[in-house]
Amino acid sequence: MQIYNKLKNPLVSGTLLLTASGVLGKIIGFFYRIFLSRAIGAEGLGIYQLIFPISTICFAVTVSGLGTALSKYIAEYQERDPSSPKRFLKICILLSGTLSLGIMLLLFRYAGFIAENILLEPRCAPLIPILACSVPLASVHSCIHGYYYGKKKAAVPAVSSFMEQLVRVIFVFLVYRIRSEQGRPIDASVAVLGLVFGEAGAFLLCITALLFSKEETALSGGYKVAHPARKLLSYSVPLSMNRLALTLFASFESILIPSRLCLFGYSQSDALSIYGVLTGMALSIVMFPTVFTNSVSVMLLPAISEADSRHDAKKISRTIYQTIFICLMLGSLCTVGFLATGKWIGDFLFCNALAGKFIRMLSFICPFLFLSSILSSIMHGLGMPGYPFLLNLLGCLIRTFFVYFLIPLYGIRAYLMGMLLSQTLTALLSAWILWKKRLQ
Repeated sequence: MQIYNKLKNPLVSGTLLLTASGVLGKIIGFFYRIFLSRAIGAEGLGIYQLIFPISTICFAVTVSGLGTALSKYIAEYQERDPSSPKRFLKICILLSGTLSLGIMLLLFRYAGFIAENILLEPRCAPLIPILACSVPLASVHSCIHGYYYGKKKAAVPAVSSFMEQLVRVIFVFLVYRIRSEQGRPIDASVAVLGLVFGEAGAFLLCITALLFSKEETALSGGYKVAHPARKLLSYSVPLSMNRLALTLFASFESILIPSRLCLFGYSQSDALSIYGVLTGMALSIVMFPTVFTNSVSVMLLPAISEADSRHDAKKISRTIYQTIFICLMLGSLCTVGFLATGKWIGDFLFCNALAGKFIRMLSFICPFLFLSSILSSIMHGLGMPGYPFLLNLLGCLIRTFFVYFLIPLYGIRAYLMGMLLSQTLTALLSAWILWKKRLQ
């Protein structure tokens, strides 16, 4: 009975749903990365990975801050005003949709300029207009995810995230089979087109779920949230600007890696291959366990926000302590696991010894990666978005320093050391800030 009651807790059940969906999606994605590495090669994978900074910048501008604000305010106001969730959602979709359409048109117009002058790789030019088509789809379904997270209902986001991954993989695999029969290889453009189809699948599922939902929208208790658009914008604009700044730093860091590797002595082709092995193979494996911590982070934000609005300091303190313990335990287990299996994963699954070497070197960031992610979510829920921004900015600056100044001297090892240092510092400072502000 005690286990059953715990499973009824929205935080626990939502985390389990998101984790289950994430694990299935990661497993599919894991084999998809192996398939892509063999279908388009390490260099093709590097070119494909180069466009993701553009994708993350688009997400930061169009929906990241709005989605977080939507979850926060729905969690705060839904009990007092049952009609507020739908009103917040409509405003969020309108704002995010308008921004995403503008961004899409800019990407169509300046694809060549972005590829040559920002990504420093002209072969990315035909990929950017394809990626642009996914921006409005991703923005709308991310808003709907924020709506359900705020209501502590994770089923629709969990299923749609899995659907996105599944549709993407099926599409690319079918195109690969058709072209193989015709004797034509696939390239990175097919993988990017797969992103668009995946986002379309998630979009259709979210819209369908929303249209057929039977949730109460009538007012009760005589309370009505005033100026919902102003509330969303006042919270989301600073948050979006913070995330955009961080995303720009992170994107600058990613784009620099191949060019700095060339200064170390690699050819452009070899530099892109190493970048593809690192980001498309090794990091995809090391990030696999973050499916659990990401799920916890998403569900923690509205739960902590609600506890803070009720001034439940005991619940907040207990959550912080439990979070630190679980993250350190899970992260340590992952470090040991990757150290033991990294070489086998690289040699057997990716047929790339360098991937195995990277996995073993990156394994040490796991405890700090998990900890910083969840503690950042707790600080957002407590209305402290400035601290995660400053800490993440510090991490970006450290990695950028290692990329710009040390990769030309020591190669890709310098970047791996920069990642370890930045994640360690971010996690320890996050814990210290929460200790000083909320636990003392």
